[in-house]
Amino acid sequence: MSDTVLPEGFGPHARKSPITDPWEPLYARAAEDRLILATWVREPHCNSRHMPHGGFLAAMADNAMGLSLGMNLARTGAAVEGLVTVSLTLDYLGSARLGQWLEFDTDFIKLGRSICFAEATVRADGVPVARARASFKVRTARQVT
Repeated sequence: MSDTVLPEGFGPHARKSPITDPWEPLYARAAEDRLILATWVREPHCNSRHMPHGGFLAAMADNAMGLSLGMNLARTGAAVEGLVTVSLTLDYLGSARLGQWLEFDTDFIKLGRSICFAEATVRADGVPVARARASFKVRTARQVT
């Protein structure tokens, strides 16, 4: 896949973070119930075997799930200050290579008042390469009295 033409619906990911800055450019596509993150696999994402490092996959899956949960909580009108990852696991199902289009798609969400759960699939050119599961602590906005 060419890194000059974005797949339909994707645009630059607007939310910047010091952890993801070295991995730019990152892309996002908003769906009704989630934010799908993506990028083309490049050298800064890879280990010495030219495959995306497991830590990169974990961080990006964590980011996609947290942002997707945040979108859903906002839709409910919940006064949420943010989400903090409590637990994160990944099952590595395959591998990706330099140049492939990598998507981090949250496909399960369960909202709670204090803990939320999510699952995501990481796909390289449409083929699953990892499965992530996480729980997040909901940080509620403090009320001023």
